Amino acid sequence: MPNLHPDQLRLIVITDDTLATPRSIIDVVRVAVEAGAPAIQLRDKASTAREMATTGRRLREITVAADVLLFVNDRFDVALAIEADGVHVGPDDVPVAALRRVAPPGFLIGTSTDQPDEAVRLVAEGADYIGCGAVYATSTKADAGPTIGIEGLQAVVDVLDVPVVGIGGIDAHEASEIAKHTSAAGVAAIGAIMGADDPAAAVRRLLQPFEQRG
Repeated sequence: MPNLHPDQLRLIVITDDTLATPRSIIDVVRVAVEAGAPAIQLRDKASTAREMATTGRRLREITVAADVLLFVNDRFDVALAIEADGVHVGPDDVPVAALRRVAPPGFLIGTSTDQPDEAVRLVAEGADYIGCGAVYATSTKADAGPTIGIEGLQAVVDVLDVPVVGIGGIDAHEASEIAKHTSAAGVAAIGAIMGADDPAAAVRRLLQPFEQRG
């Protein structure tokens, strides 16, 4: 299984074209990476695979230059086509075990669950990290489900030896609470960065509590 260090997932910046407007996600990602974001996830539910690949290739240039991870949400085919570091899949996507059988060496697979037993199974099938939430209420993911809170996040962390990332309603205050009260590797954020007037400052605020942990 690929070697993924928890520090590489202190912050996953998830793209959203609508929230980034009038800027492009390329512009926001470039600023986020320059501010220290260690991982980017290309998430686009509306575009075609061809359109995603076009955007993804531009993001890949940025992430390779900065030695930053790039994941593609849902689309394993696009992730392979742009030579991304990995893919992040949900419960309705191709199963982790099936992806692991055909993924190239070193390819990272992330997936989502808020259930400890399910998390253990997914890691056994080949997941390299778990996105866990919604920790807090969120308006950027319609299918986020009920919130699980700090306790629910830590319950998943407790049963795994791979990185766990909190997602759902994450801003600077929430990131601080997660860093202080759980041993999650980091957080993933959409609106807090894509919709920020100053994405670089937002990235630094989200990273700070995890950097202070050492």
